[in-house]
Amino acid sequence: MKYTLLLSAFSLLLASAANTVWAQQIYRCVDASGGATEYINNVKDAQTRNCKQVSGGNVTVVQPTPVPRAAVVRAAPASAVGRPRNDGNPEQRARDSDARLILEAELKKSEARLAEQLKEYNNGEPEKQGIEGRNYQRYLDRVAELKEGIARTQSDIAGLKREISRLPASN
Repeated sequence: MKYTLLLSAFSLLLASAANTVWAQQIYRCVDASGGATEYINNVKDAQTRNCKQVSGGNVTVVQPTPVPRAAVVRAAPASAVGRPRNDGNPEQRARDSDARLILEAELKKSEARLAEQLKEYNNGEPEKQGIEGRNYQRYLDRVAELKEGIARTQSDIAGLKREISRLPASN
């Protein structure tokens, strides 16, 4: 019993000592011009600079890293935004032409798939298949899947057309 009481008293003392050792006052100092913000933990310095104490929560300050001059990229002029640069490079023109051919082939496939889906959908009344004559819910599920497939294919077609319009005109 004595040891239990002594142990609990010792642990309380240790816990309070740990709190006082690790507790630290942080002050936020804003530059007079309203620009830079600095965090300090020196009480005297904080009082002379009229800093405000930060209370509640933790403060993490990350110092900015300087950006090397070589890594700075200049912005493209507004006229070139959204268009690939060609600069008369024959290799680039060939890549653009190949991309256009691939996208146009994919567009034709998607349009053929859409025509098939619309034919099967039959304006929301596709023909019943197999067990669907007896199980109406299965029929409704298939109709919903067909409708979703049509919407997906239409979205794909719109995206392909958008991509083709972004390519430079073929010669």
